[in-house]
Amino acid sequence: MKEDYYLGIDIGGTKCAVISGTEDMKILKKEVFPTETQKGADHAIKLLLSTAREVVAGIGSQGLKAIGISCGGPLDSRKGIVHSPPNLPGWDNIPVVKYFNDIFNVPVYLQNDANACALAEWKFGAGKGTQNMVFLTFGSGMGAGIIINGKLYSGTNDLAGEVGHIRLADDGPEAYGKKGSFEGFCSGNGIARLARKIAIERLSAGERMLFCTTPEEADRITTKDIAEAAFKGDLTAIEIFKTSGTWLGKGLSIIIDILNPEMIVIGSVYARSKEFIEPACMKIIEQEALEPARRVCRVVPAALGESVGDYASLSVAMQ
Repeated sequence: MKEDYYLGIDIGGTKCAVISGTEDMKILKKEVFPTETQKGADHAIKLLLSTAREVVAGIGSQGLKAIGISCGGPLDSRKGIVHSPPNLPGWDNIPVVKYFNDIFNVPVYLQNDANACALAEWKFGAGKGTQNMVFLTFGSGMGAGIIINGKLYSGTNDLAGEVGHIRLADDGPEAYGKKGSFEGFCSGNGIARLARKIAIERLSAGERMLFCTTPEEADRITTKDIAEAAFKGDLTAIEIFKTSGTWLGKGLSIIIDILNPEMIVIGSVYARSKEFIEPACMKIIEQEALEPARRVCRVVPAALGESVGDYASLSVAMQ
């Protein structure tokens, strides 16, 4: 008898993936293709459905238990509808769950990507064994997935965890239309914007830095450039990460005081550049968060790395 398995559908602005895997996360098959958002939602959905059919046909439909879909929000997880995510132009009120339900006749679940990654890190990664955990994306943007008492908490209409929207300062890098927002200080895009401003100021003062040598280069600075310079000892790059770490500490202190988690798991930029961000972050947490709450909360980097997308969509299927 063939073993039971799940299907994960990972929908991103750059690429999509269809993954099949077992409950212990043995990946059976994975197919990836570019989203090509300029071709519209219908193009990507047709490819997702046809690819899913091929994957299931190759394994056998009798063992398929459920399907999980991970996609950027906003969305309605209860109705299974995607509502115009900023990274998916043209995906307006797409009933993506129904499309898969109609073909495969198994339970189909939808979650935003931050919630899906939270489930993955909680089930299989750094947060395994915890009951109260918060996952922060800290990628190109800043979102959160929240596990409370062993269950995903998505809020009244799937907007729980939009921590990037919190304003931490009256001024600073802008995100969500707010200067000084959590995402503005603590995201790949936010750090790059902060670095561009600092680079122009420092170059005008005659200072040198590895990640930018002329004002004309400033608009092309990426967080990856800053990280590479920091690892080579560039003091300005290290200072930029320290600034982000300081604001991260302020944001985490709010989360610790409100949710009292036992663990905060942080992905992407933090996980890759932890040694530059963590010291300033933890210093602020020591100053700002309630002592009994911070004492029981560990802040750790995500453990699943580049595989998190595979684990995320499959974890939604298993929920």
